Amino acid sequence: MSDRPDADTGVIPLSVHPSHRLGRQAVTCRYRCGDACSQEPPNNSGNEYFGDVVARVVSRRGMLTALVAAAVVVPAGGVALAGCTAGPPEAQDRAPRGPTQGGTGRPLGFRPVAPNTLDAVVVPEGYEHAVVIRWGDPIIPGAPAFDFGAQTPQAQADQFGYNCDFAALLPFGNDRDRSLLVVNHEYTSEPFMFLGYDAANPTREQVETTWAAHGLSIVLVARDPASGRLTPLQNPVNRRITATTPMELTGPVAGSPLVQTTADPSGRIVLGTLNNCSGGATPWGTMLTGEENINMYFGNADSLTDAAAKAKLARYGISGAASSRKWERFDPRFDVSREPNEPNRFGWIVEIGPSDPAFVPRKRTAMGRFKHEAATIRVAGNGTVASYMGDDERFDYLYKFVSSRTMRTGRQKLAHNLGILTEGTLYVARFTGNSPGEIDGSGKLPSDGEFDGTGQWIPLARSNVDGTGESFVAGMSVPDVLVHTRLAGDAVGATKMDRPEDVEPHPRTGKVYASLTNNNRRGVDGAPADEPNPRNANRHGHVLELTEDGDDPAATTFTWKLLLVCGDPNDAATYFAGFPKDQVSPISCPDNLAFDPSGNLWIATDGNALGSNDGLFAVPLDGPSRGQVKQFLTVPRGAETCGPVIEDRLALVSVQHPGQLDGASAEQPASRWPDGPDSQPRPSVISVWKIGPNQPGLIGM
Repeated sequence: MSDRPDADTGVIPLSVHPSHRLGRQAVTCRYRCGDACSQEPPNNSGNEYFGDVVARVVSRRGMLTALVAAAVVVPAGGVALAGCTAGPPEAQDRAPRGPTQGGTGRPLGFRPVAPNTLDAVVVPEGYEHAVVIRWGDPIIPGAPAFDFGAQTPQAQADQFGYNCDFAALLPFGNDRDRSLLVVNHEYTSEPFMFLGYDAANPTREQVETTWAAHGLSIVLVARDPASGRLTPLQNPVNRRITATTPMELTGPVAGSPLVQTTADPSGRIVLGTLNNCSGGATPWGTMLTGEENINMYFGNADSLTDAAAKAKLARYGISGAASSRKWERFDPRFDVSREPNEPNRFGWIVEIGPSDPAFVPRKRTAMGRFKHEAATIRVAGNGTVASYMGDDERFDYLYKFVSSRTMRTGRQKLAHNLGILTEGTLYVARFTGNSPGEIDGSGKLPSDGEFDGTGQWIPLARSNVDGTGESFVAGMSVPDVLVHTRLAGDAVGATKMDRPEDVEPHPRTGKVYASLTNNNRRGVDGAPADEPNPRNANRHGHVLELTEDGDDPAATTFTWKLLLVCGDPNDAATYFAGFPKDQVSPISCPDNLAFDPSGNLWIATDGNALGSNDGLFAVPLDGPSRGQVKQFLTVPRGAETCGPVIEDRLALVSVQHPGQLDGASAEQPASRWPDGPDSQPRPSVISVWKIGPNQPGLIGM
């Protein structure tokens, strides 16, 4: 579908794409996830695989009737939400609630970008892009200019952090010309940050600088009304949240012996947030950020003598001697042999108030602890809130939290709504297919022409407003379930999935979409393919579409189907919702998801196993173009596409770890993006817009 010029252009035919470890460079695996894909999956539970499950009868009543529950969805990024304090009270909680709507709007009118390995951002003809903000740009008034060769913890704490991921643009009161930009900083890549970095002997200044480079950045930006250009502003609302920012634990785990440490015997105050991947916005004006690969920050787990404690840590990937970053040398809380409970204080969903610098971030323990990619919100017509979450690990699970407290709208309701995520029920998903015996791991479609079936949400624990609760897992207390959520999922027989990452409810239909990024161990060592994960050695991943029964976010049953089975369209083991495969862009390793105002799904990729640079893709979900994947942009070599925000006239993308290729370093950079010759690569947020006045919006015609 797209042009493929010769090699001098950087555009490459799929037949000569190089092969990496699931498309990701080894150096990225080391610093991002602790080299998880080269290790045994931590889920060695004996719960049944989907392919071995006897078909269960799940009622579909309500799927064929009128919508029972009116709903609204708040997708991650690109939503118009009031801040916690900015603007008048009536501006808060202004997300409307009403009947869901079917269908999508304008088709995708841009010409797809071809796969390539250029050291540049490539956008379609007729579009323009610009850098919004880069690693090290000052955001706090009085912060110093970035100096790559003379970084300090103090400077970094006032500058834009490293490895940007999730991004959101929020209203700044009633100001149409300014918005709050909120960005996660997932992890640090030390060999690319510092000249002369010695991984075996980092300095205290380097380590403390990386602590300051983690977390989040909140910065006010000015909007150019004639384009999609955004300009950062230095303003008192700007804020950095780092690995040392004090945070509150809330819910049943707060005060539990499982989270008490020498520095915090109360078990209620945690320093910092780590490995913040994706996130979500709430309709009451706060942001949710997910702590993901927290395992690699902790050292000396092998020194523990308690076998049960070591096994629980290993289920979260925490094992071995020294950590790769050696943080335990500089702060004992990262030394598991000295502080065995400190890892239990990470791996949560964190709620922040972007527009209120005095807001203390809150770790919401009622939502469970695992490798959170994100948490995204859907609100039922009666105000019940559901939050969807994926655990980004091979053979781990999809989760949902359903609130007991209903959301209130109007004046002075923020205090009430801030308690929504502290009381409710945490569920894990079990999937059943309707083509038993037909899934052989090849990716071949079953006889009914779709990978589809039914499912159940299995309750794990209920949390009450007073911090008590009820466990639904035999032998586990409520704090046990919430701290060791993976073990609870194992115990109830949840379905093992292929790295569930972003999970996003659709803003119109209420359907829920989940990206399953890949799983190189599917079909290996007794882990057979199943209908929701239909390919052995799944290098390219897939996208799942889930419909709650009765269109009710609080439902405990659902139907599902695979929207996409990703990869080279010339490969028989790919599927694009039935759309002709000679008219789609190749796509590999789906990660972050978003929706445009017309309802099309946008997909950012991570670790393209077809050899091209990662990119941003769009796909219609309804009508004759359903499944027609079109590539909108590619990011520079070595980079990952993250955190898309898709507005009517603007796309926002985080370009993470540009130039992060094996063999490269600060001394030998593999990229010069975004600043050009003689510069170091810098993770950055970019905006993209359509050129010319009076354009019909971002996607065009």
